[in-house]
Amino acid sequence: MGIPRLRAYAGPAVLSYGFRPFFLLGPLYACLSIVLWLPMYAGELDTHSAFVPVDWHIHEMLFGYLPAIVTGFLLTAIPNWTGRLPVQGLPLLWLVVLWPLGRVAVFFSADIGWQAAAVTDGSFLLAVAAVAAREIIAGRNWRNLKVLLPLAVLACANGAFHIEAHIQGASDVSRRLGMAAAIMLISIIGGRIIPSFTRNWLVRENPGRLPAPFGRLDMASIGISVSALAAWTFAPSNSVSGLLLATAAISQTWRLSRWAGERTSRDPLVLILHLAYAFVPLGLALLSASIFFPGIVPAEAGLHTLGAGAIGSMTLAVMARATLGHTGRQLRAGRPATFIFTAILVAALSRILGVFVPNDAIIHLAGAAWALAFGGFLLTYGVALTTPRAHAA
Repeated sequence: MGIPRLRAYAGPAVLSYGFRPFFLLGPLYACLSIVLWLPMYAGELDTHSAFVPVDWHIHEMLFGYLPAIVTGFLLTAIPNWTGRLPVQGLPLLWLVVLWPLGRVAVFFSADIGWQAAAVTDGSFLLAVAAVAAREIIAGRNWRNLKVLLPLAVLACANGAFHIEAHIQGASDVSRRLGMAAAIMLISIIGGRIIPSFTRNWLVRENPGRLPAPFGRLDMASIGISVSALAAWTFAPSNSVSGLLLATAAISQTWRLSRWAGERTSRDPLVLILHLAYAFVPLGLALLSASIFFPGIVPAEAGLHTLGAGAIGSMTLAVMARATLGHTGRQLRAGRPATFIFTAILVAALSRILGVFVPNDAIIHLAGAAWALAFGGFLLTYGVALTTPRAHAA
């Protein structure tokens, strides 16, 4: 993504562009939430939340952490799509303040009431959707309006999560709907940036086979995945859902194979994008297998593959690349970035293994690797995110 022009801005650097505050807050919260979750998982810590502990964990990953990263990405990408000036300064600050208010409201929802928590928490995604829609429409960038659809679904799933948890005592359909929206965001956005960044690197560094351009077969893969995730959301044990999920897994595997990822092993910044996306078809396949072989493959295997795997690693990969590119640094991973990419892969694979081999040591390894990955991101890119743009080296 190119860097659009900026209006004169004399405020704090962290409020000069949308990715800066949200790529700081999101990883910080990813660390904090897992540090809190591990003792909750062990029954050693309780929250003041109206959610049961597992629902708090799911909610704060899908509707807490993820929206922060999606917001940072959209507020950075939309000016490039539309040619309009980015949201910065006071308007950006309002969004920045709104997000942690939601996190606090959810954590103390048992004290302030679930309705107040739902309104406070839900207002962030609605505000982001409104800002994004305003910018895209004002820039007449109609083709990118489709990105707002999974964002709107995520917002609806968030509201449904609060209602469902209150009425039923635990979330059900809403957690799957939230996951489905997240995976569709990855499928749409990943399908745009992964082939593009791969092509740019291959043309410069490793001439030969290039990623196939986006076409009808990509559209078909996305359509199949939408159908499969919708069926799974509302009929998670139905054999038709299982068949659709298996078909989606095959189509997503085929789609990924067309992006020439095997030729990017010399650049961790590009390779991690392909490895992260690989968790999408793997997660869909495991969900399908859990329907047909429930005694062998637990549904949680697919959920953690999509959550810790696809969402965790893809957001980390995108944050690292966007931070370097938009702060004037060279697009090189270096040892610190390679470490955090390795850590997030270890976290994801350990968490998946922990479903099949229930063991506290494996779960704690996954949690520690997750915290190291996002803590490492803050240590590696924190200065870049909080200081003025550097001149490209």
